[in-house]
Amino acid sequence: MDFIEVIKIIIIGVLQGITEWLPISSTGHMILVDEFLKLNFSPEFMEMFLVVIQLGSIFAVVVLFWEKIFPFSFKEGFHAKTDVLIMWGKIIIACIPAMVVGLLFDDWVNKTFYNPQVVALALILYGIFFILIEKRNKKKEPQIKTQADITFAIAFLIGVFQMLSIVPGTSRSGSTILGGILLGSSRTIAAEFSFFLAIPAMFGASALKVAGFLADGGSFTTGQLSALILAMAVAFGVSAAVIRFLMNYIKNKSFTVFGWYRIVLGAAVLIYFYFIK
Repeated sequence: MDFIEVIKIIIIGVLQGITEWLPISSTGHMILVDEFLKLNFSPEFMEMFLVVIQLGSIFAVVVLFWEKIFPFSFKEGFHAKTDVLIMWGKIIIACIPAMVVGLLFDDWVNKTFYNPQVVALALILYGIFFILIEKRNKKKEPQIKTQADITFAIAFLIGVFQMLSIVPGTSRSGSTILGGILLGSSRTIAAEFSFFLAIPAMFGASALKVAGFLADGGSFTTGQLSALILAMAVAFGVSAAVIRFLMNYIKNKSFTVFGWYRIVLGAAVLIYFYFIK
């Protein structure tokens, strides 16, 4: 890879690390970035690349929340942490809707919705939702204040909201956080559950993309592997910083600013593709 390609990969990794956790759609931004930062790889590899680099962001969650998500303890002898095991049961339940839809409709979604126009409309629509929901909940006291307060039924419903993020521009974190808030969760608990839910969701999505890439005759060159590793490493570092920022930010502030960001970005994308390009 030449220097310019390395710079492009670093930029993509930075954007992935920022947009994976803020409710502004990482996949949507990746599609838009690919419009302007063309990497010297095949379209088949790029389709897989833009999904698999999310693993870097997921590893940041694993590192930062290790004590909360690892189900075993070695303090005072080895034992299982029952509350964490129950939480993982809820996470598995929440993964079912998106997993079923992804397995059945992944190819159709890629062909139908992976374009800048759909991204722009999804950005605007969910931006409006964020503003309206935050306004509606401004004076409401959340009923779900700990992870233990999330029941299996609520976890499944949050999974249904995650299923909506199969449309690019929606935002996986955005849809699950919105779902959690609508179902009575505090912003902090909704964000945490969204982070935890991303672990199996993104590992599963990445495995499907890699399997599909290889099944279609693709193979990894040294340059492609280097690009993946570099992008994931950058996404990991940036994600760690962004997660810390977001968890501090939402303690006292709402998601309204992200709603306005989505609307402005979506409008800018529509203007560019319909009037400038």
